[in-house]
Amino acid sequence: MLLSTSRLPLPRLSPRRVRLSPVFPMASTLAILRPSGPAPLASRARATAPATARVAPPSRSRFSSAKVSLGSEVAAAGSDALFADYKPTTAFLFPGQGAQTVGMGVEAQSVPAAAKLFNLANDILGYDLLGLCTNGPKEKLDSTVISQPAIYVTSLAAVEVLRARDGGQDVINSVDVTCGLSLGEYTALAFAGAFSFEDGLKLVKLRGEAMQDASDAANSAMVSVIGLDSEKVQQLCDAANEEVDEKERVQIANFLCPGNYAVSGGVKGIEAVEAKAKSFKARMTVRLAVAGAFHTSFMRPAVSRLESALAATEIRTPRIPVISNVDAQPHSDPNTIKQILAWQVTSPVQWETTVKTLMGKGLEKSYELGPGKVIAGILKRINKAATIENIGA
Repeated sequence: MLLSTSRLPLPRLSPRRVRLSPVFPMASTLAILRPSGPAPLASRARATAPATARVAPPSRSRFSSAKVSLGSEVAAAGSDALFADYKPTTAFLFPGQGAQTVGMGVEAQSVPAAAKLFNLANDILGYDLLGLCTNGPKEKLDSTVISQPAIYVTSLAAVEVLRARDGGQDVINSVDVTCGLSLGEYTALAFAGAFSFEDGLKLVKLRGEAMQDASDAANSAMVSVIGLDSEKVQQLCDAANEEVDEKERVQIANFLCPGNYAVSGGVKGIEAVEAKAKSFKARMTVRLAVAGAFHTSFMRPAVSRLESALAATEIRTPRIPVISNVDAQPHSDPNTIKQILAWQVTSPVQWETTVKTLMGKGLEKSYELGPGKVIAGILKRINKAATIENIGA
């Protein structure tokens, strides 16, 4: 998630607090991230690109008790529909914030193309990202402003680690859909050629900074509710909201998988959720050690900064479908993608719907690229028969 992406209480939960587990082309390195083969869909589509769609921003109140209506708030039918009938077979899935761990990036150094990404990142960020990834300290790596760039770079380095293996390029060429958990959506867009590695990293850097600043301005928190379905978690949120002021209210921020939903909001609202959870028969709650209430309107101050940065960034039609966290749909219009990315920080993450949709459309094989195995755990919770392989770096 940022909640993006977050450390989910799947593996290694502590009963109290856990670190949240809810990323291109350059002349030489562009080829690194773009598989060989037929001309990308993006270039074929640009010749007949439809007129830019106007996307109306979500009209939800700060904490609406209603479920998000998927697919109803994005571009008008026909204006953003290049991938409307996509048929997924092989997916690349990219992790979100919280997947970071000290030691990541070590394997990438044995693959020149992967190591080059870290060198480029150091120049763009102005600090030794690889050193923080491989050596820590953990507290610094876990911070929002460091962990987001770290996961983005390490996840794309994992693509190069895979490419260097026997048959790796064939796997990359077979990928026909991609998505990522919160932050991971930026990684997925970079892999799909929607923007360059460098531009994506600059966006991720700003995103982390803007989200941290928004968190510092509000007394907010997140908690995972374990053992309830989404309807019961919504009822729990409604009950908690009856006891707190509007500014403290909570909402579901991450629809991760059955039995695991993350709730964000004011600290008093989160405390009310924790106090009432047992009466709703939740197995337990896990307070997430994140900066604030990600994927809610508490992050609204970050939106304008993201909109400005996205407006100045060249975004192209992805060559394969990239599924959005906001509405669990692929988008092809560059301006729509920009708007979706700006909204993403205040919108609940629709990961459960994304995974179920991909599987319902016939997805056969998935790869989780980057640090950790959170996404693999989620897929198995949704479908025990799901086939997924982890590619680290």
